[in-house]
Amino acid sequence: MPASVPLPPVEVEETAPPPVPVSGPSHLLRVTLLMAGSCLPILGAVLIAPVLPKMQDHFASAPGAKALVPLALTVPALALALLAPFAGVIVDRLGRKRLLIVATVLYAVFGTAPLYLESLGAIIVSRALVGVAEAAIMTCCTTLIGDYYSGHRRVRYLALQTMCASASATAFFVIGGAVGAAGWRVPFWVYAVSLLLAPVMAAALPTPAARVAADDKPAEPRRPFPWRPLAGICVLTFFGAMVFYTVPVEMSYLLDDLGVDSTGVIGLATAVASAATVGGAVVFARSKRSPDPMLPAVLAVCAAGFGVMYLAGDAPLLVVGAVVNCVGTGLLLPALLTSAMSRLAFEDRGRGTGLWTAAFFGGEFVCPLVLLAVESVVGSLAGAVGVLGLATALVAAALWASRRRADAVDSQTLPQRAGG
Repeated sequence: MPASVPLPPVEVEETAPPPVPVSGPSHLLRVTLLMAGSCLPILGAVLIAPVLPKMQDHFASAPGAKALVPLALTVPALALALLAPFAGVIVDRLGRKRLLIVATVLYAVFGTAPLYLESLGAIIVSRALVGVAEAAIMTCCTTLIGDYYSGHRRVRYLALQTMCASASATAFFVIGGAVGAAGWRVPFWVYAVSLLLAPVMAAALPTPAARVAADDKPAEPRRPFPWRPLAGICVLTFFGAMVFYTVPVEMSYLLDDLGVDSTGVIGLATAVASAATVGGAVVFARSKRSPDPMLPAVLAVCAAGFGVMYLAGDAPLLVVGAVVNCVGTGLLLPALLTSAMSRLAFEDRGRGTGLWTAAFFGGEFVCPLVLLAVESVVGSLAGAVGVLGLATALVAAALWASRRRADAVDSQTLPQRAGG
């Protein structure tokens, strides 16, 4: 299994000094804007989760509403997944800053469209267009971090980007639940916040200049792209995204099945679970272990959380299970990303990151569809979550067994090599 392949250490290049100041008010504003922009796709992914049951009731008579309403939450992830492999090329041709500003404005236009759209189909289309804007925003923000910073400073801000995205999910769940009490359409007003960011980005973000330091080095033969090692981690990421996204998408439905119909309570309960994701990410950031050996244990924690959620007969126990699961997913996301990055040389990192992003958001998109299909077989959403927990436990066991076999082979071959 790919996850058992020993990984090379993640290399951090220490090149020329960064082309922008790394201290002072302008630096703080720049970092704040990039982090805020990175949070916009998270807003699109979780903001309306608490109002999905109300939205389901509103469109109850619409054909296919049971499947289409969850798609309103996840179809942006599909658009992002489809565009991610090509986003790097688009960004390079149009320019990072220009595309970021345009996409941020379009994000508000498409994001607020459900305020006046009456057709469920039209709302799904507008949500897909939100995903298009999100793909550009996410790619631009990440690319600009790479343009502005280098070495360990770049790694630190990429880690901060992940932390801010996870933390923002907690806030957006609370906001979505609170404003959703006034009606299922009200949370869509929050998308207009990007109109405040766009002009500040235009004024405060410098246009990055191309670095020419690498041109002084002699050209090296082009290595083939590492398809096989990256394919394994992308497959695991696709599955991991379903594990990651189950609580954000399904928590409101699970609580509704237990008799909790207040959007404020649903938003708060989901936010508590989401906060556990931040805690898991913090633990990973402080850990200095290689990600691959951690993956079996991390997936086991996720599986345990699903098991508690399946057995929960009341809302408090359901929240406990969700918290356990989200501690695991908080570890899982950066572990998967770090594992993917360690398989990529510098010249492959852009395309490889796009493929990993496509795998992750592809898994997020199919998550509710898979659970809906399993629910139709087992008879309840809680049962579908239990099945996913069992699958997660089996994947964890397979990764652990694969790691043990790899360690056994290494222990047998190393003395022979030393003796030879």
